[in-house]
Amino acid sequence: MARSVKKGPFVDLHLIKKVESAQKTNDKRPIKTWSRRSTILPDFVGLTIAVHNGKQHVPVYVTENMVGHKLGEFSHTRIFKGHSKAGSAQAAAAAAAASTGDRKSTATPAAAPGAAPAKA
Repeated sequence: MARSVKKGPFVDLHLIKKVESAQKTNDKRPIKTWSRRSTILPDFVGLTIAVHNGKQHVPVYVTENMVGHKLGEFSHTRIFKGHSKAGSAQAAAAAAAASTGDRKSTATPAAAPGAAPAKA
């Protein structure tokens, strides 16, 4: 659910102070913050904000398209390394078997040893 327009966007006070001081001194160093919940304001455009992802600070260069989004959206907390090789190997083997026609026979199962032969 979106935040009320009456309340305005949420930004942590300490982050606003750091942004204002960086703009006054024309400082281009990244601003470190743990506030992933803060909304990006138009004042942040052109600054680099290092957002903590739980392990390290990820530098995020703020552009105009990011205004209105949260800082945490641009600093991922989970790293996708791909699916396992075993699953893809099984799928490749199944596809190869299907293309060569190497399927299990669809004949009736063989009679058990010692059983009477089937009558025709």
